Amino acid sequence: MVHPDYQYDPTLVPKIIEPLLRGNADLVLGSRLKGGGSTIQQGMPWWKYVSNRFLTGVENLAFGLKLSEFHTGYRAFNREVLETVNFRMNSDGFVFDQEIIAQAVAARFRIAEIAVPVRYFPEASSASFSASCAYGLKILWVVTRFLLHRSGLKRSRRLESIHGRYTRLDREAGPPSGP
Repeated sequence: MVHPDYQYDPTLVPKIIEPLLRGNADLVLGSRLKGGGSTIQQGMPWWKYVSNRFLTGVENLAFGLKLSEFHTGYRAFNREVLETVNFRMNSDGFVFDQEIIAQAVAARFRIAEIAVPVRYFPEASSASFSASCAYGLKILWVVTRFLLHRSGLKRSRRLESIHGRYTRLDREAGPPSGP
């Protein structure tokens, strides 16, 4: 997955899929914040940087991970992830990116990240401050749903793997009745 705003270099696809091909990860994120260089000096607005760091910290705590960034538009998934998570229940907006990560974490898939350079220019990532705030609140809601699901307080169908959901439905139905 590459966001279509030309911030990310699509020639890095071989690098981002390498951990998948080696069997070291199921999902790979291309991090703008890993591996040196200041994203602010490269043009990321300071308020996006601060928000990204805050939300990434919250997500690392909730998901039990230590990633440098969750809010990247450069990702690679192996086939099993896409066949397992119930991504069709996700939103059609930018929060989809975080919903699918929550689903992958709930299904216990392995997540890796690689450093990727990024380009900022006026036409790239033109989300306004208010749209970015709304996105941040939606991310916090995704994390809240994940924590409620994981604790068992409120199960979420969208966080159950497709296989797990049908396995549970089979158990609830009981053994097939026969002649």
